[in-house]
Formats: sequence, C-alpha cells, structure tokens
Amino acid sequence: MLMGPYCGMLLADLGAEVIKVEPPGGDIARSISPHRIGPHNAYFASLNRGKRSVVLDLASEDGQAALAALVRDAHGLVTNLRPKAIRKLGLTYERLGQFNPRLVCVALTGYGLDSPFAERPAYDYVIQALTGIMSLTGDPAGPPTKTGYSAVDNSAGIMGAVGLLAKLVQGEGGQVDIAMYDVMLSQLNYLAGAWLNAGERAGRYPASAHPYIVPAQIFRTADGWLTLFITHDDFWRTFCREIGRAQWIDDERFATMAARRNNRDFVLHSIGEVLAAEPTSRWVERLAPLGVVAAGVETLENALASEQTAARNMVVEIAIDGGTLRVVGNPVKFSDARDDFRAPPLLGEHGPFAAEKAG
Repeated sequence: MLMGPYCGMLLADLGAEVIKVEPPGGDIARSISPHRIGPHNAYFASLNRGKRSVVLDLASEDGQAALAALVRDAHGLVTNLRPKAIRKLGLTYERLGQFNPRLVCVALTGYGLDSPFAERPAYDYVIQALTGIMSLTGDPAGPPTKTGYSAVDNSAGIMGAVGLLAKLVQGEGGQVDIAMYDVMLSQLNYLAGAWLNAGERAGRYPASAHPYIVPAQIFRTADGWLTLFITHDDFWRTFCREIGRAQWIDDERFATMAARRNNRDFVLHSIGEVLAAEPTSRWVERLAPLGVVAAGVETLENALASEQTAARNMVVEIAIDGGTLRVVGNPVKFSDARDDFRAPPLLGEHGPFAAEKAG
C-alpha cells in the first residue's frame, strides 16, 4: 500500500516512466482514505502521482505475456509482495532476466527473500515492534509507542529506489533484496553500536531527550513546547548569556558537554525553569538568530502552510478532472530542472499501452 508505491513515485517525480501494474480489482490503496478529490482517493493520490496504470492478472498466461513484454524495455521492476507471491508470479530476476538481462528486480519485503521470518506478514507497525523502535519511543512511564507516521514503509521505499539506481549505475541487471526489518536496524546505527561495542542498553528518555547530548529535547514554555538542541560548548555559552544565566558558563556542573550529561537531571530542571517563563515564539526569536538550534513544536498543518515549505515548493497543485489535487512535493531538487508533477492514474487508464507492448 505504501512502501512500493512511494518508491515508484519518487522515481516518477525524478523523470522515470513508471508503470503501475495492478490486479483486476485495483490497488487496495484506492479505497483506504475517506477523502476523495475528483475521481481520486486522497491516500492513493499521495503515493501514485505521475505513474501510468495497467491492469494485469499475473496468474494468467495473458498477464504473464504482457508482463514479459513490459520488462523487455524496462530498467527495473519493483515488487511489494511476500517472497512466496513474488516467486509464484515469476517476479524475480531469475525468471525475468531471460527477457532482459539488464533488468534490475527490486523485492521490497518485510524480512527479505530468504530468512526465518520471510513468509510472515509485515506491516510498518510490526517492524517497529520487532526492531526495538517502539521500545525506544514515547515517555518512559508510558507504553511503547510507534512513530507518528509510517517511518518503516517510507524508509524502505527510499532504500528500494537507492538499490535500483545503484544497480543501474553499475550497468548490470540482477536481484535487489530490501527488507523492512534490515532497513530499520540500519537506522538504529549509533544506538545499536553502543550495545554491540559497549554493552550500553538503549532506552527512553523523558521529553524526547537525546541519550548523549544535554540539552537536546523539548521543554515546556509559557504557552507550548520548545525544541532545544545544543551540541557545542560555544553555543552553550551563547545560550547561557542570552537567557541571563552567564554563571552557568563556569559552573563545573554545566560548563562542558560531559558535565551536562553527568548532571543531566539537575541541568535539565534548571533550564526548564528558565524556559517556562516566556512563550515559545519569544525564545525562538531570541535564540535562533544567535545560531542556537531552537524551534517550536509545530503541527503538520502549520508546517504545510509555512514560509519554508512554500520556498522549497513542497506543496504543489495538480490540475485534475473535477478539481485541484494538492500534494507534498519531492525532496530531491535539481538545479537544472523544475518539478513536473502529474496526476495519479485511474485504474487501468493506460491498459492499451500494455496491449501495444505485448503485440
């Protein structure tokens, strides 16, 4: 529903011709969201713009013949199914390489094409649970918590695009095996490294705090929350002067990164008392111009409407039948090209294309 479609949409945004192969009933994502814009489901539209859609019954001889015709001229094939289904439908390089030896087949799965868990069903939530992400997220006094968005699906989709492009640069066809489980373990890099090399157990900290850097977390203000992230002692000294606590600069409990980490609770309590006195916007106005990393905790709605979002062209409009579709743009920008976003396809909208290729 998300991982494979997001991978393909990123590539489509960057100029690839992406053909979405759907079963006769269509991608289930076409009916997930309660919101519609013209003929398009909002969930589906957010992940499938710029693609063409063909309907193939891959369990039939005609469907397999059409697929073979499509891959003869293709650079890559991205699949988002369980390994058993991928093999049963012949969506591997082992089978399709006979039609196009330079074809790159990318399998996006939960646990890899071959592993003890290979055939288990996998969703974003489950991978977050199994890799330790949930146990690391949320308040220490509360239950394990998932991230606020589909971090696993999106990350694995990006890695699928990276794997495909790496193989294309290499100039050889082959099989790329991307597991959601592997992707998220790789993103736990320094936390995993601390356990593997020093036996340090990763844990949750109040207020979304960083395990090593102090202060690096959210703080209550007079009207909300402030994110403060001070990684360098020079910025710490600037921060102390600005908030009227110059005495902390030479205080052995505050003066260095190591000292602040060793006196975490006292340091954070002391900072919290100061920051609670003024509203978030006032702290940002005072600290950000000095180079101190400070920002308010915004809602998604405010972020989408922000000056920064507009300047980066990260909310774009696509004209469609029956209205205008608003979507989040592509984060990859080219200096010599402008974004060119196209509408998502209707189910089977480009079916004749497949028939043409098969003929």
